[in-house]
Amino acid sequence: MAKHIISDASLLTGWRKSSHSGSDAGSCVEVLDGHPSGVPVRDSKDPHGPALVFQCDAWDSFVEALKESCV
Repeated sequence: MAKHIISDASLLTGWRKSSHSGSDAGSCVEVLDGHPSGVPVRDSKDPHGPALVFQCDAWDSFVEALKESCV
Protein backbone atom coordinates (compact mmCIF):
# COMPACT_ATOMS: atom_id res chain seq x y z
CA MET A 1 0.00 0.00 0.00
CA ALA A 2 1.20 3.50 -0.79
CA LYS A 3 2.67 5.34 2.16
CA HIS A 4 3.02 8.73 0.53
CA ILE A 5 2.04 10.66 -2.57
CA ILE A 6 4.26 13.10 -4.45
CA SER A 7 1.91 15.48 -6.27
CA ASP A 8 4.33 16.44 -9.10
CA ALA A 9 6.67 13.56 -9.89
CA SER A 10 8.62 15.67 -12.40
CA LEU A 11 10.29 17.42 -9.46
CA LEU A 12 12.37 14.26 -8.92
CA THR A 13 15.11 13.12 -11.30
CA GLY A 14 16.46 9.69 -12.14
CA TRP A 15 13.27 7.89 -13.18
CA ARG A 16 13.71 4.59 -15.03
CA LYS A 17 11.48 2.22 -16.95
CA SER A 18 11.76 -1.53 -17.00
CA SER A 19 14.26 -2.94 -19.47
CA HIS A 20 11.29 -4.89 -20.83
CA SER A 21 9.52 -1.65 -21.85
CA GLY A 22 9.62 -0.69 -25.49
CA SER A 23 10.68 2.70 -26.79
CA ASP A 24 7.16 3.50 -28.06
CA ALA A 25 4.65 5.53 -26.06
CA GLY A 26 2.98 2.49 -24.53
CA SER A 27 1.65 2.07 -21.04
CA CYS A 28 4.62 1.96 -18.68
CA VAL A 29 5.39 2.76 -15.11
CA GLU A 30 8.62 4.32 -13.99
CA VAL A 31 10.36 3.91 -10.65
CA LEU A 32 12.97 5.95 -8.83
CA ASP A 33 15.77 4.24 -6.91
CA GLY A 34 17.33 5.65 -3.78
CA HIS A 35 14.45 7.80 -2.51
CA PRO A 36 14.59 8.13 1.30
CA SER A 37 10.89 7.35 1.80
CA GLY A 38 10.71 4.18 -0.31
CA VAL A 39 10.09 3.50 -3.99
CA PRO A 40 8.25 6.22 -5.95
CA VAL A 41 6.22 4.92 -8.92
CA ARG A 42 4.66 7.08 -11.66
CA ASP A 43 2.85 6.73 -14.97
CA SER A 44 5.36 7.38 -17.76
CA LYS A 45 2.67 9.06 -19.87
CA ASP A 46 2.05 11.65 -17.14
CA PRO A 47 5.48 12.72 -15.86
CA HIS A 48 4.05 15.82 -14.12
CA GLY A 49 1.34 13.79 -12.42
CA PRO A 50 1.52 12.16 -9.02
CA ALA A 51 3.84 9.40 -7.87
CA LEU A 52 2.94 6.85 -5.24
CA VAL A 53 5.72 6.03 -2.79
CA PHE A 54 5.70 2.42 -1.61
CA GLN A 55 7.60 0.99 1.34
CA CYS A 56 10.63 -0.95 0.11
CA ASP A 57 9.47 -4.30 1.50
CA ALA A 58 6.05 -3.91 -0.13
CA TRP A 59 7.67 -3.04 -3.48
CA ASP A 60 10.08 -5.99 -3.23
CA SER A 61 7.15 -8.36 -2.55
CA PHE A 62 5.26 -6.96 -5.53
CA VAL A 63 8.23 -7.40 -7.88
CA GLU A 64 8.86 -10.97 -6.68
CA ALA A 65 5.17 -11.85 -7.18
CA LEU A 66 5.35 -10.50 -10.75
CA LYS A 67 8.45 -12.57 -11.49
CA GLU A 68 6.74 -15.73 -10.20
CA SER A 69 3.57 -15.13 -12.21
CA CYS A 70 5.48 -14.59 -15.48
CA VAL A 71 7.55 -17.78 -15.36
